[in-house]
Amino acid sequence: MSGRGDGSEAEAPSGDGPGPLADLRVIDLATVIAGPGCARYLADFGADVIKVERPPGGDGVRAMGWTDPTDGLSLWWKIVGRNKRTIALDLKDPDDLAAVRRLIDSADVLVENFRPGTLERLGLDPDVLHRTNPRLVVTRVTGFGQTGPYKDRPGFATQAEALSGFAAINGEPDGQPLLPPIALTDEVAALVAAFATMVAVHSGVGQVVDVNLIESMLQLMGPLVPLYGLRGEVQERLGAGIPYTVPRNTYRTSDGRWVAVSTSAESVAERVMDLIGLGDDPRFGDFSGRVAHRDLIDERMAEWMAARTMEQVLAEFEAAHAAVAPVYDMADIAADPHFRARGSIVEVDGVPMPEVVARLSATPGRVRWAGRPLDADGEAIRREVDPDGSAAG
Repeated sequence: MSGRGDGSEAEAPSGDGPGPLADLRVIDLATVIAGPGCARYLADFGADVIKVERPPGGDGVRAMGWTDPTDGLSLWWKIVGRNKRTIALDLKDPDDLAAVRRLIDSADVLVENFRPGTLERLGLDPDVLHRTNPRLVVTRVTGFGQTGPYKDRPGFATQAEALSGFAAINGEPDGQPLLPPIALTDEVAALVAAFATMVAVHSGVGQVVDVNLIESMLQLMGPLVPLYGLRGEVQERLGAGIPYTVPRNTYRTSDGRWVAVSTSAESVAERVMDLIGLGDDPRFGDFSGRVAHRDLIDERMAEWMAARTMEQVLAEFEAAHAAVAPVYDMADIAADPHFRARGSIVEVDGVPMPEVVARLSATPGRVRWAGRPLDADGEAIRREVDPDGSAAG
């Protein structure tokens, strides 16, 4: 890692304490969510992430979705851009491209999500970059990867959710395949890219990290891959159920609330069967028997739930040491004492957002500031890579 002594930490907009990745400089050339999300996870743990955006509008995520009523910036940007310094540079402008090259030469990591070949056309081929910065990790996040017959296709999360097998198993048995109502693929790929980037940095070897959306989602399929490869079977849509655990579903209580139940451990399943009055029936005595009688058990569970309020359901399940949880929306999460005690949501620059993704006891990460205005740190960053000001934009 670079171990820079260029004073960049002193330029940071806010926050005290450098974080465990403070000696890591990351240049974020990516846009929207997955690639910038990777850089954000590194920034959360102290990396000096410099977000390079094309003027005049910057990253398209700045205008995506809901906005902060105080400044009109996207709430997406407030999260994806958090803990990053920002500079506006146009890669089609020779002077700005030269400034980007100097930034990359000062960095440990470059994150980009252009279509394969774009970086090369800009003269930023990883082989070229490694000549002047041999330890550089180049993390490339795309829809389909740097190789293969689909590599030149534009890649979006919806394609990955469809092609990975994820959408096929979501929805009711007689209904349409459903896509997730959140940016699931982008968030998963961001975590994958951050993990893979740190593996590459730890190796001490300059290299290219090839992360793509479709294979990130394929990892979530787990045993469904060998299920088909070894048995020729595919998982069908089961609504909120899964093939190998019964009961596992959502159920409505007498006061109109919804709860989720899982019985993935045999001992838990036995206690739940006793709780709902089916414990003496030998048909439900093991996993295979319960799976074979899914509809009957779900019908009984639904009746049992409908006769009790949510508070009663939670109390009886807790007394039986069985797994149940109310189905929360964001309002419920904001009021929940566990989330509050854990500090799962923090408010930074007036914006509530999720805390860092994991808690480290000795070297924790921290949300230091929300996504900032375009080019907010441009002047300071230009001075760092061009102290004499000869190429200032």
